[in-house]
Amino acid sequence: MPNDDADLMRKFQSAIAGAELGELRQLADSLGLLAARAAVPVDRPELRRPPRQQVDVFRIRVDLDTSKPAIWRRLDLRSDLTLDVVHQVLQAAFSWTDSHLHRFSLGGGPFDAHSQLFLCPWDVEEGEDDGEAAAQVRLDETLQEPGDVLQYVYDYGDSWELTLRLEAVRQADPDGPAALALDGRRAAPPDDCGGMTDAESLAEVLDDPAHFDLDELNEALQAPYFALRDYGVDPRLVDLVNRLRFSPVGEDVAGRAVLLLRAPAVPGEPELGTTLGAYRWFLDRAVGDGIPLTAAGYLKPADVIAASAVLPAMSDWIGENNREANAYPLLEFRQSLQAAGLLRKYKGRLLLTKAGAAAQRDPARLWDHLTSRLLPGDDDGFGTPATLLLLLYAATSAGVALPLDRIAAALTALGWCRGNRIPLSGYEIHSLPAFQLLSNMTDPSIRAPLSATAAEMARTALCRPR
Repeated sequence: MPNDDADLMRKFQSAIAGAELGELRQLADSLGLLAARAAVPVDRPELRRPPRQQVDVFRIRVDLDTSKPAIWRRLDLRSDLTLDVVHQVLQAAFSWTDSHLHRFSLGGGPFDAHSQLFLCPWDVEEGEDDGEAAAQVRLDETLQEPGDVLQYVYDYGDSWELTLRLEAVRQADPDGPAALALDGRRAAPPDDCGGMTDAESLAEVLDDPAHFDLDELNEALQAPYFALRDYGVDPRLVDLVNRLRFSPVGEDVAGRAVLLLRAPAVPGEPELGTTLGAYRWFLDRAVGDGIPLTAAGYLKPADVIAASAVLPAMSDWIGENNREANAYPLLEFRQSLQAAGLLRKYKGRLLLTKAGAAAQRDPARLWDHLTSRLLPGDDDGFGTPATLLLLLYAATSAGVALPLDRIAAALTALGWCRGNRIPLSGYEIHSLPAFQLLSNMTDPSIRAPLSATAAEMARTALCRPR
């Protein structure tokens, strides 16, 4: 045996020395899973089918495989639910905490080489298995006729495998719930209990293994996650709300998210004309030949002074306001207008874009354009969750100061931090274009901490169809 292999074997033997039989079995299962993933890739079948032409209700029985006695749930699910939503329904149905990986499969088990896989976001990012993102697959692309089966696994260590079997199909009521529990038996094993599936073992970790409360389950299916998805709130924010539910800020985030569920109230033209004054100044000034810039690319002193008089963020600025390089709030706002696609630099001048020209003539067009540009892209790194949470807190903070510390706490709970793992302070939010746009959306003469117009724009953006 080569020296490297011998050394590796000695380390392995040292690592397992003293391990109990149960631990060795779990290690063997994990090594088998790793070996399966390292195997030569195979061609997976295409079993996904076109979605049904109409939205139906699927009656599905869900069984926890190998449980003795049987642990199961019967659910009515809307056929157009995507599998990431079905995953959350299953988490609620079996009282799990969504703290482990999961996947769905057709044509076999979730780790069979010849199954078609529908993956959780982590598996998609890692790319270790071929498969579609579960969020891109509808339930009725996997199940269509009574008897059809879909497999699911949660927690690759404990390996809770579920079988979803379609029992019946009926036309959906437009006002009916997306998910409804009808029946079930016995309590499910809790997270991280080691893969127990028999009543005797579960009695060691559950007060009452026979317990099942239908009303409690249906109440769980009315949680913010499902209500927000049904209403059409940006699904990326919904996922953040769900991920934060067990964190110190989870209750605050969920409570604010529920406040999004109300009818829109777009401000009238007089109010828009007042609260969007800073925007209108730049758009009006850029008509025709545009706004001239200095050789260094800054606004000229006369324009800096004029713009500072109408920009809310400059009302309490203690620095100079005749040089844009020193008037940071003005500089950041002007750059946010460029990022929003209203202005562009060309040959030493700031010119209106096509969208900017349309918005200059019509406050309602300006409102629509800004609303559409507030949302971040999917690949903006820190900017994506930070902007989504900023919009949530802005939408629920009309007339009061933005609680930047709470936004920072939520981002910290999601794993974001400064160098050396220093928690975020909230100041980082100032760099977001959406912060500049919203914080300057007010009448500078009254300088409210956050105007009702800004709050309504944030809410409208989060509920805007994508």
